[in-house]
Amino acid sequence: MVVVRLSAIEAGGIEVEEKTYTDNLSSRGVRVCSTHRWQPGDQVEVAPVDQGPPMQGEVVYCERFDKSRFFVGLKFPRGRAPWRVLQRYENS
Repeated sequence: MVVVRLSAIEAGGIEVEEKTYTDNLSSRGVRVCSTHRWQPGDQVEVAPVDQGPPMQGEVVYCERFDKSRFFVGLKFPRGRAPWRVLQRYENS
């Protein structure tokens, strides 16, 4: 689990930004918990707190978790995430 800031890159005038956490992660994408309902194709920025640079991602799916939260799958189409937490496992 990694604490991240999740924000919309283009939200049509709506500002969406929240501090949340990853539920699952790999170098090519993440699954995050969000209070916002996202649509497949939405462009986002995921910035891990103290783990490395932000990555641009694309929403692949958004599933309701409970009354106020969603699990959101994101893929990183522009490459692999250089986050420190991932480097620990790739160098093992």
